Amino acid sequence: MGLPTNHNTFPERSSAPRPAASSASGGAGSLDVAAVRAQFPLVAAGQQLKRPLAYLDNAATTHKPECVLSSQEYFYRCANANASRGVYSLAKTSTKLYEKARRMAAAFIGAADDEIIFTSGATAGLNLVAFSYGANRLAPGDEVAITMAEHHSNLLPWQAVAKLTGAKLVYLLPDEEGRISDEEIAEKVGPRTRIAAVAHVSNVLGSVQPVRRIADAVHAVGGVLVADCAQSVAHLPVDVSALGADFLAFSAHKMFGPLGTGVLYGRRELLEGMEPLLRGGGMIESVFEQDAAFALAPARFEAGTPNIAGAVGLAEAMRFMLELGYDAVRDHERHLLERLLSGLAAVPGVRVHGATRADGTFEDDEPLRCGVVSFNVSGVDANDVAAALARDNVAVRAGAHCAEPLVRFLGERATCRASLALYNTDEDVDRFLESVEGAKAAVAIMIMASMH
Repeated sequence: MGLPTNHNTFPERSSAPRPAASSASGGAGSLDVAAVRAQFPLVAAGQQLKRPLAYLDNAATTHKPECVLSSQEYFYRCANANASRGVYSLAKTSTKLYEKARRMAAAFIGAADDEIIFTSGATAGLNLVAFSYGANRLAPGDEVAITMAEHHSNLLPWQAVAKLTGAKLVYLLPDEEGRISDEEIAEKVGPRTRIAAVAHVSNVLGSVQPVRRIADAVHAVGGVLVADCAQSVAHLPVDVSALGADFLAFSAHKMFGPLGTGVLYGRRELLEGMEPLLRGGGMIESVFEQDAAFALAPARFEAGTPNIAGAVGLAEAMRFMLELGYDAVRDHERHLLERLLSGLAAVPGVRVHGATRADGTFEDDEPLRCGVVSFNVSGVDANDVAAALARDNVAVRAGAHCAEPLVRFLGERATCRASLALYNTDEDVDRFLESVEGAKAAVAIMIMASMH
């Protein structure tokens, strides 16, 4: 495999390529899905199987395009050295790549370079905010507004900090379509709210939350907004100003980038007043026997050797998304979502959680939901449904999806979840629907066989 030669430069947002037009469907801005799929080695390999793979577990992790894989190989083959540690050529190249990745991430979400902290993922970023900011700002009687639809990564840290400080978690409950209503915001965000922590898109329901409205409400009482964008960056453009986010976290692996890499955005004036969570090499100004002075952000929050190759791969994934264009991605995924939801509605005994339509929008033109669909089949355990689909080589997830309070709120112990990405096709959705229709009968046969 030839190595890339242009990974020393990452474009700023203003010079990002225009969305790709489709040669297959001919519409400007539409997605050439066949060409996209060809860029994902594992997706292409899955089609060569006797029973082709229909991968619908993208909310757990996405596959990686060739450009991301080759960019990381380029780093390890041609630029492997520790960043910000040496003055020799390799070290300078490594540092240059790492900081250009930071600039790419900043442009991607509309932030300043020094407001971008590289982490191991959204979980690490949200923990950093909770313990470095929340634990030092909250006091007994203060409130943290959090939705019932949060992933454990944006719930457990706030539970721990509330116990440490005497603060209280106040839950905003979703409506039948999985959305937090204006009335719920007005009732739950009040004068004692110091922090609101909200997932932009639910990893169970796919619902797009009105983050900006929650931000406006918490800002009106002097609080801050923490946005978990792990499930939105692969589907929707994310901009810190548009969302009104004071902190914002996401993971690379949910948006076609490498595992073990993520971004935390923090408003500069907030970062300046925060203590580092991790301490060690690379984040200090000076160290004495009994004390130490820390570097300015973002370095003070990046202790130890950074995942430079991960940052390089993340930057390439961002470039990949910008080249495709979010409008094209959104149109393609909405088409698939409509097909999936209408197909499930036609299967007797299937209950879809959250919105059952794909075409609704908020006042700000954000979609009502993204392509994450949780469902249950009456009388059949969710894990049995997923196992039946797996035998057809259809990959979905079953369980509580690291969101137990929400699944319990829905009246279930577990759900099946199918989640779409830009490389999925009509054929993937149709095979999924066929497998769901046959799952109930297949499980019944299994149960009868086990009794003999």
